[in-house]
Amino acid sequence: MSTLATPVESTCSARTARAALPSSAELKRELPLTTATTREIARQRHAIRRIIHGSDTRLLVVTGPCSIHDEHAAMEYAHHLKDLNDQVGEQLLLVMRVYIEKPRTTVGWKGFAYDPDLDGRDDMAAGLWRARRLMRDIAALGVPIATELLQPMTAAYIDDLVSWAAIGARTTESQVHRELASGFPAPLGFKNGTDGGLGVALDAMTASAHGHRFFGVDEQGGPAVIETAGNPDTHPVLRGGRQGPNCDAQSVEAACRALELAGHRPSLMVDCSHANCGKDPFRQPEVLEQVIEQRLAGQQALTGVMIESHLEAGRQALSDELQHGVSITDGCLGWAQTRSVLLDAAERLAKASLSGSTTAGVPA
Repeated sequence: MSTLATPVESTCSARTARAALPSSAELKRELPLTTATTREIARQRHAIRRIIHGSDTRLLVVTGPCSIHDEHAAMEYAHHLKDLNDQVGEQLLLVMRVYIEKPRTTVGWKGFAYDPDLDGRDDMAAGLWRARRLMRDIAALGVPIATELLQPMTAAYIDDLVSWAAIGARTTESQVHRELASGFPAPLGFKNGTDGGLGVALDAMTASAHGHRFFGVDEQGGPAVIETAGNPDTHPVLRGGRQGPNCDAQSVEAACRALELAGHRPSLMVDCSHANCGKDPFRQPEVLEQVIEQRLAGQQALTGVMIESHLEAGRQALSDELQHGVSITDGCLGWAQTRSVLLDAAERLAKASLSGSTTAGVPA
């Protein structure tokens, strides 16, 4: 008699196609941009390129909710940001965070594009449609849009709307995301690794500046070989790491030297959140203060900052009774404090410009 054990049926789940999605071309036809909006986005991208390359010395400020979960609150924030941009535009260029995907360490709500109704049904077709509509409405106000590129397929649905993009700390080292960045039509920031090391971001900048050919999906939704020309408009984002912040003057100087050694122009954005504020959103103004002080002392390599901000301060757990304008992911500054610290930053930079200690950028 055989002593072989009876085979055990696999408990692994097979991958199944749950529902069809529209192609990116179909969604763009359904929710098109006006000629005026397209031209405005091109102008915004040009202005951001000038800032990160040093020909416009305004400070780039990427601010907004940690993640979008409510279109009405997002539009309210966008209107506030537009009004503030009109007041501080000679010193700051304000760009709104419209993050529709949320990276998860383990599991949880993955973002508006995945689960727009916050009910676990993951109606991604509706999520893509509503995310594009929201971005289109914000762009129509003249407010520049920033987002994080997490799922490469998602980028094709909104790439014509984005004026600046980020690659997160967990994906900066990913070859797939570096390839995506090499063909993205807007300036882009690579965050340093979660350990605080800048090397992966520098490697990502070098890789994405080159053209690539890779497996992908075309605008009609079919498998294709994608070819890119390279993206020269990238920079690192300092977000701190396991050892603590990296936004102090010594860390910034070290980052500048590393950029120069790698053959890149020193141009840095500081993320005022995450490890730089000790994961305490209410300490973000302290980080912004360090950046402004360094700028006033002559450190022009600091070309941008990022702030997590919403209508109301703090965060709330996902529930059936959500408070309007409060983040359901990372904690945020409230709008009133955000407005106050940005007005103060613009005023200080303007005074320094008038005294001749620094130079204000002039929009092209």
